Amino acid sequence: MHALVLRTSILGDYSNSNRLLDDWLQARRPQQVTQRNLAAEPIPHLDGERFDALNAASSNPVQALSEQLIGEIEAADEIVIGVPMYNFGVPSQLKSWMDHLARAGRTFQYTPEGPVGLLQDKPVTIMATRGGAYANTENDNQSPFIRQFLQFIGLKSVRFVYAETLATDQREPALERAKAELAA
Repeated sequence: MHALVLRTSILGDYSNSNRLLDDWLQARRPQQVTQRNLAAEPIPHLDGERFDALNAASSNPVQALSEQLIGEIEAADEIVIGVPMYNFGVPSQLKSWMDHLARAGRTFQYTPEGPVGLLQDKPVTIMATRGGAYANTENDNQSPFIRQFLQFIGLKSVRFVYAETLATDQREPALERAKAELAA
């Protein structure tokens, strides 16, 4: 099995999502792993110039980066993403990754029935870490957004594992529950 592992936390060694990713890697021991640390090696944020380059008719360095990111997804059998919640949303580093994946005619296409994802479906596990309890509440803006984006590009088999209330005295039990869910 080839796993693509994305780290998005800005907290490095102090990150709960990175800790869960490490636990997952140790338990699963995939044969091949591609790791991308979006905080340590950020992808530039989308601006007008980058947007034009992504959609240009001729090949360019921005499209080359996009192709590299898409290729990492295509090569993987499974994708695992650690996603802390920052101010009710996803880390901006993850949003930049997404912005470089969304390419009409490459990862999605518009049809009369609506958009269709062009990437082959594969399992995606989101390790969502949060200071409070947000899953399945109106304050969870993160999970629907991630699911919608991944489905938009064709990745429909998305599973969320939540480690919540990490800013309370329930931190360790919450991490242990998440770790057990990942192992199941």
